Amino acid sequence: QLQASGGGLVQAGGSLRLSCAASGLTFNTYHMGWFRQIPGKEREFVAVINRSGGTFYADSVKGRFTISRDNRKRTLYLQMNSLEFEDTAAYYCGATVNVQFRSAAGYRYWGQGTQVTVSS
Repeated sequence: QLQASGGGLVQAGGSLRLSCAASGLTFNTYHMGWFRQIPGKEREFVAVINRSGGTFYADSVKGRFTISRDNRKRTLYLQMNSLEFEDTAAYYCGATVNVQFRSAAGYRYWGQGTQVTVSS
């Protein structure tokens, strides 16, 4: 029900834009988030946009990443600028109705993940 895309290989300092297309859910009733994960580690909060359009970011990406949503297209976006090697991970989009939206445990739906690799 969530399909993430847009990952790839980019040099440090470059940019990527991730997309997450939703189907089969009432998109505008969910808080939508991006998380990332590297092998052997827990899924890490990156950013969230709530139903009202309010945005919250992890400190590590604040000022570099921008989350947005288009409710008519039922699509979530993550614009990533000034990418760093440490941003290398699989990125997952998720949908939750839980107000504890920094926690991956509360998400009802997940996309399949899209790999972002930043070369130093």
